[in-house]
Amino acid sequence: MAEPQAERRVVVVRSGPYRVEGDIRLLRTAIVTTEHGEPIAWDEGPDFDTPDTYELCRCGMSETKPFCDRVCERLGFDGTEVADRGPIARRREPWQGKGVVLYDDRTICTHAGFCTNLRTTVWTLADEADDPVARAEFVAMVHQCPSGRLAFATDDDPDTLVEPEFEPSIGVEPNASYWLRGGIAVVSEDGTPYEVRNRQTLCRCGNSANKPFCDGRHKRSGFVDPAVPS
Repeated sequence: MAEPQAERRVVVVRSGPYRVEGDIRLLRTAIVTTEHGEPIAWDEGPDFDTPDTYELCRCGMSETKPFCDRVCERLGFDGTEVADRGPIARRREPWQGKGVVLYDDRTICTHAGFCTNLRTTVWTLADEADDPVARAEFVAMVHQCPSGRLAFATDDDPDTLVEPEFEPSIGVEPNASYWLRGGIAVVSEDGTPYEVRNRQTLCRCGNSANKPFCDGRHKRSGFVDPAVPS
């Protein structure tokens, strides 16, 4: 009889790495921008070679990024978790548009920048979502938001989020966060699970004030890792 597959999850190790369990695909996911620096899409791949269980650097100092080399132990990394463990529905704010409700949880924003461009914003597009062209752009903006800060439902079913389908995988963003897709569980160092969400971003620079989740501080701290598989 075949061995049952381990649960796909990311376990936060106390002031240490993320332990990834369940044979989760790890790949490079880079933001594609226009000539003006506007984020418009994601470029995916190549993959990192990984075993069924592996450890990802959380302090930002490993010489084998994105994998942990235990430098966190030598440096005394403080990875204390401070993020809200309650459901996102308790934090997000609704924005009523034309036929859609845009939900916004600013506490998990990574400042990826998909919500605005030189022409418009996702909030403006929500107000114009009765137009098919505006609605298509609105959906694309929301679904490209890596952290899940932005989500939406339709007026016909306001309690059900419209989410993109993802293969369970972890994207390593160049000079930025880990992008968890496809409903991967995140478990606290004390064994408490966080709410399972379709899109989440975990800090990998070590500087977030919302650990274990990313808050965009990799930009201010000058974190650098091109995330290129060897």
